[in-house]
Amino acid sequence: MLTREIVIGDIAVALDQLPESIGDDLNLLDEGLDSIRIMGLVERWRSAGAPDVDFPTLAADPTVAHWVAVALGEH
Repeated sequence: MLTREIVIGDIAVALDQLPESIGDDLNLLDEGLDSIRIMGLVERWRSAGAPDVDFPTLAADPTVAHWVAVALGEH
């Protein structure tokens, strides 16, 4: 089961940053997250039970708050 902390931790690993440096308004594309790493997150989160996660949904709003909401099924 995904939690906010897991999602933010996964994003932090993908960006090679500390989780505490990841704010809700952070634009992940501006931070350098590329399509390969985004697809890796999509696969990880789908495997963890988040069926609504896909590349177009994440790319439409590349903020941490949106990605957490999508991964947790709160969008």
